[in-house]
Amino acid sequence: MPVAVNWMTWRESPWLARDFAHTTLVQLCDRLDAIVISARSSAEFLERALPQVAVELNGDWAAIVERTPKWKAIASSSPVTAEDLPGQLLSEALDREAGGISSGDGNRESPAVVVPLLDQAGLLLLVRGRHLRGEELGDAWALARVLSRSLVIVEERQTQQRQVERLRGTLKLGHDFATEKETMPLLERIADKATELLDCDRASIFLWDRDQRQLVACPALGVEGGRLWVPDDKGIVGDVVQSGRTIRVDDAYADDRFDQSVDKVSGYRTSTLLCAPLVDGNEKCIGAFELINKNGGTFDATDEQALEDLGLQVATVVQSVREREQLIRSNQQLTEAANERVRIIGESPAIDGLRASIRRLASTDLPVLILGESGTGKEVAAQSLHFQGPRADHPFVAVNCAALTETLLESELFGHEKGAFTDAHDTRAGKFELADGGTLFLDEIGDMSLGGQAKLLRVLEQKVITRVGGSQAIPINVRVVAATNANLVESVRIKKFREDLYYRLSVVTLDLPPLRDRPEDVQPLAEYFLNHFCKQANRRTMSVSTEARRRLQAHAWPGNVREL
Repeated sequence: MPVAVNWMTWRESPWLARDFAHTTLVQLCDRLDAIVISARSSAEFLERALPQVAVELNGDWAAIVERTPKWKAIASSSPVTAEDLPGQLLSEALDREAGGISSGDGNRESPAVVVPLLDQAGLLLLVRGRHLRGEELGDAWALARVLSRSLVIVEERQTQQRQVERLRGTLKLGHDFATEKETMPLLERIADKATELLDCDRASIFLWDRDQRQLVACPALGVEGGRLWVPDDKGIVGDVVQSGRTIRVDDAYADDRFDQSVDKVSGYRTSTLLCAPLVDGNEKCIGAFELINKNGGTFDATDEQALEDLGLQVATVVQSVREREQLIRSNQQLTEAANERVRIIGESPAIDGLRASIRRLASTDLPVLILGESGTGKEVAAQSLHFQGPRADHPFVAVNCAALTETLLESELFGHEKGAFTDAHDTRAGKFELADGGTLFLDEIGDMSLGGQAKLLRVLEQKVITRVGGSQAIPINVRVVAATNANLVESVRIKKFREDLYYRLSVVTLDLPPLRDRPEDVQPLAEYFLNHFCKQANRRTMSVSTEARRRLQAHAWPGNVREL
């Protein structure tokens, strides 16, 4: 005997029959399922669902409410005021974890039904209306469960979508910023994109200067110059770089680790904060990435993971750009002087004394003024100071002040921003920036204009420069060595050279004797140059003949070593 089978479509089910008591409730739940599928956010879901819930339960309006600490509606089918919310009924429902229905007072207080959303901690469904019959509590429970679980689905989908978008954004950042040439503009671009990607008000990247025990923030909005220096053991950022842990703070001013001094300087109020370490490919912490004030709430675990993922990309890009900058600076050093670490040739007492003075001064950061006639080797002495000191692995940058007009001097020394003047097609770092960590040699300082002298003095006093066309103060870490063949004391007397700049540059002076005053050095210098040029020309080694020596010794050498 064949098995009997009864078939029924959804439309034929008793749940949709006109005489079934809960037909409209089932139909509403079916519509809510459809809304869940298409809604792009929790707010959109509730905006579309609550009007239908109010109709189903015979209410004038429906709302989702929470206590923070006062009761408020986070979504409603109609405008709702604080007076419309029955606080005592809501509190009891939350405490009991039970639904309730009140009859109202027949006057201003209309009946209300309230039910907790059990999958949404602290949220309740509230429906009010004059036509509530007191029989809606069971249906309200059913709808509250549907709403609660629907919100879980929508929020989970939102979270997954945000994670996908953040991952795409993070990968795109690494690609977009790989061609950036300078560190600080790179940091500003990354911070700007991070606020958009992670939905916060501000972002800053701190680079760790371990030698100076400082963290340098860029950008530092509200701080003059756009940069901020903080000790590497202070505040939440200091804690992050020292511990290597990500820190999330929901109330900054209630956290003892938070350094309020930055807010006082900038006039900004930090509420929420998320800070993660920046770790390079060698597992070395190079700084921290900080986000401030999450839009619409507090940072969560997904924000934390997203910032850590972004931090990996940022650390790689920053490290690459810094290495590129260092290579550019190193190209300045690919000279014979750098390779041979510079040699001061001579056997005279004057040269022995000069070498001793240079050895003594090389380990200091004192400004040095080198005096001597043209061709006596002032730049060689400056290079020797540099390469024998702690700055030897950093750039040595020479500037001929006599070759710079006043209009060119500022751009050459301090750099310029793109568009600062007609031919400024790109942003360009000046000599002070190129010499960062090393030595800047200002040759022929006596020929610098008075206007240029004033600008140089200000930089030496403040230890910051500003590019032409820019407003950002850029700190410098440079040893300045100056040289001249002029009589600066006389130049000061006749007001051709600033007295205050003279004293700033001449903390220590080195006097290079002319070659005619040290004839015993002519022979070793001649042999050195002859050997050097033989190697350069791939020629066999040659020697100085007796007749050549006699003629060299008899010459007065008005052009000094350069003439030789």
